[in-house]
Order: sequence, then structure tokens, then C-alpha cells
Amino acid sequence: MEQLDVIRNKIYEIRGQKVMLDRDLAEMYGVETRTLNQAVKRNIERFPRDFMFQLTDKETRDWKSQIVISNSIKMGVRRNPYAFTELGVAMLSSVLNSKVAIQINMNIMRAFVAIRQMISTPPSNKLSELQQEVKELKEYMEEVFADQNDINEDTRTQLELINQSLAKLQADKRLTNKPRRPVGYIRPPENKE
Repeated sequence: MEQLDVIRNKIYEIRGQKVMLDRDLAEMYGVETRTLNQAVKRNIERFPRDFMFQLTDKETRDWKSQIVISNSIKMGVRRNPYAFTELGVAMLSSVLNSKVAIQINMNIMRAFVAIRQMISTPPSNKLSELQQEVKELKEYMEEVFADQNDINEDTRTQLELINQSLAKLQADKRLTNKPRRPVGYIRPPENKE
């Protein structure tokens, strides 16, 4: 899996295509870049434009500014690098016929497939998962608000009953606070003369 990650990091998007550069491929195959390019040139009929293309000066400059590499002009090489599409990388296995090249080529093909699956599958799954979570959250919040409204109605009813009871108690207290006629023997007031 670690090797697939290394390979995935060497797959770039140039001209709207996923490609690998000749120098990265040569490094993985354990050959010099010029050796790889010579083998391709000897079999150039196997590499049409949709299999391989050479980067222009402008693409090399633009690409250099996006990806940190060597400080020298044209990434330390005299010619602009060649970019191999997935089909071109597959064709390289027939040009470079060593066991190492074949093994590396299989790993590169796996990396291209993994990238293609990663691009096509997860976003839709993540989006649908997120939509489902939002829907569930929305339904939950609606239930909470409905319960809260029910509680508010019950609370209002109870508060109204409490207020009525308090009003009745206050009315009863007013009646009981009237001065009452004394009951029993009343002593006449004493004269102090």
C-alpha cells in the first residue's frame, strides 16, 4: 500500500489527463531517463499522442511553479519531459521488458485504477451520506420543536390553573381580612376620673 501511495504522488494532471513524467518512471524502473526515452523512441509507433506527449516550455514553467522541484530551468534537464498517460505507461511494459519494469508497471496500473475509483466513487457517497445526516438532523429538530410546543401548551394550561387558584385564594383572603364582630362578653370602657 505504501508503494501505491508513492506512485499516486507521482501522477499529475496535465492537459486534463492523469500522467506520469518520464523521469519519475525512469526512477521507478531503475533506469536513467535518457535510457527510458531512447527505448520509447526506438518504438515510437507504440506511443501515439494519447499515450505520450512532450510538455511545452510554458507547461514546464507553469508546472514548476505549482510543484516544488529543482531550482534549475526545465527541472534540471535539457529537454522538456515526456508525459505518459495511463495507456502510455501500460505500453512501457512492452518496451522495457525487465522483471522489475513489469512489476513496477503492475503497481502503476493499480495506482491509476485506485485514483480513478477515488475520483468517481467517494464524492457521491460522501455527498449522499451528508445529505442523509442533514435529513436525519432536520427530522430530529422537528420532533424536538413539536415536543417543545406540546410542553409549552401543557405548561400554559398549568400556569393558567395556578393563576386561577391564586386569584381565588386572594379573593378568599380579602373576605377573611374584614374586621369581625367580636364574640363574647364586651367590657365597658373604664372611666379614669
